[in-house]
Amino acid sequence: MAGPRWKVTGVALLLLALVGCGEDKPVEPLHPRVRVENVQTTDFAAAVSLTGDVQARVQTQLSFRVGGKIIQRLADVGDRVSAKQVLARLDPKDLQTNVDSARAAVSAEQARVSQTSAAFVRQQKLLPKGYTSRSEYDSAQAALRSAQSSLAAAQAQLANAQEQLSYTDLVADAPGVITARQAEVAQVVQATVPIFGLARDGDRDAVFNVYESLFAQPGNQQPISVNLLDNPAIKTTGVLREVTPAVSAQTGTLQVKIALQSLPKGMDLGSVVSASLSGPGKASVELPWSALTKDISEPAVWVVGDDGKVNLRKVGVARYLTGKVVIGNGLNQGDKVVVAGGQLLHPDMQVEIAQELTQ
Repeated sequence: MAGPRWKVTGVALLLLALVGCGEDKPVEPLHPRVRVENVQTTDFAAAVSLTGDVQARVQTQLSFRVGGKIIQRLADVGDRVSAKQVLARLDPKDLQTNVDSARAAVSAEQARVSQTSAAFVRQQKLLPKGYTSRSEYDSAQAALRSAQSSLAAAQAQLANAQEQLSYTDLVADAPGVITARQAEVAQVVQATVPIFGLARDGDRDAVFNVYESLFAQPGNQQPISVNLLDNPAIKTTGVLREVTPAVSAQTGTLQVKIALQSLPKGMDLGSVVSASLSGPGKASVELPWSALTKDISEPAVWVVGDDGKVNLRKVGVARYLTGKVVIGNGLNQGDKVVVAGGQLLHPDMQVEIAQELTQ
């Protein structure tokens, strides 16, 4: 008789347990804890350390004005030259022949002028006495004027031939340093082909190649420190003088020239130098890498609203730094951005702020 009694008692206990479970309070939803950063916009200017070299402000390509065969070279790369110094010579044989021919033509015209001048003088003396006609006098005068004109033309041809002969000497038009040489003795060159590169004495520039994004807007005129790469203790200052308007097709960079105020001892023409350049400041927000996520394919961040709910907001990334990312647009001052704990978030999720930092 004990078996049925135990069965009834077990059923009763099970019913009581079920009734007791139904009386438990409902479990509250779990709000993920996140750490947020209360952002503030600041002016960010990207800075980069560059390497360049010292160049002359004025650089000239020297070439012959006439063609010919080089018979003598009197300068080489690195030589210091003075104004009017002869750097190379062409074979003058052909041009000397032109000078001799022009000189002979001048002598012939001078003889003709002497002859026609004597004839005209005779006509001048005979005409008042009636021993010659007016037409013969006019003919003698015209012959004299023609001979004088021919003599002037011959003299001009001689001067031109002599000038052409002088072009067989390639001379430096200003003092400076030879930086390049493109020809050698016995080489036949054409007129205007560069033979030497001359860096003129005077002002010096530090020249760098810079990415276009750094100079999308005009830079300031603040002094820039330029250091010798091998010995940073040797340094000088300069100001931004020129930024090329066109981007190089080979490197994708702009050429930036910094006018150096002076060259200290040890920093010479061609020395490798370094400088730190920065573009104009732009209102931006710096956030740690952990704050950045994606909205499908575009960069975004989680922003906590006043109601404690999070939502994705697309942003524009201006620059990636070590451990940080610079947000150029999409955020406003005072926004609360999730910087930790955003891995399992979804839109409109209620979150609990564990820590709030002010940038």
